[in-house]
Amino acid sequence: SHERICQYIAKESGSLVVSVGYRLAPEHRYPAAYEDCLSATQHFLQHLEHYGVDPARVTVCGDSAGGNLAAAVSQTLAGSSHLPRLRAQILIYPGLQALDFNLPSYQQNRGVPLLFRERAVFYSLQYVQGNTSNLEEVLEGCHIPPDMRLKYRKWVSPD
Repeated sequence: SHERICQYIAKESGSLVVSVGYRLAPEHRYPAAYEDCLSATQHFLQHLEHYGVDPARVTVCGDSAGGNLAAAVSQTLAGSSHLPRLRAQILIYPGLQALDFNLPSYQQNRGVPLLFRERAVFYSLQYVQGNTSNLEEVLEGCHIPPDMRLKYRKWVSPD
């Protein structure tokens, strides 16, 4: 689905672009996609010389769920001393926050195509648990215990 955009980025930036075809939900729940992306990135970083890539110039990128995966891979590899450091991460409308689907951005964009608020929750649930049986509860915010909501309020708050 992303081959043309990857080709465009490679051509316009003079870069080598590696696109990871990771396993998809609901057939493959979390952490399958993350494990695929992490494994592919580690393999690539271990074999940069084979690909003729400067170790100081490796960036990970992703959009939507891929943005989530790029962020998770970046965080995992940030503390690695046996692999080259990633130069940067590029996150394009990443799915990063599932604590509260009632924050202002979700409310303001709840009816904006292509990813309606309910659809964002639907796909998040497919990714995490492989079904959407508790979609309404998640939309209402019942999936987060009150103590966790208080703990993360500094970062995830309508204020």
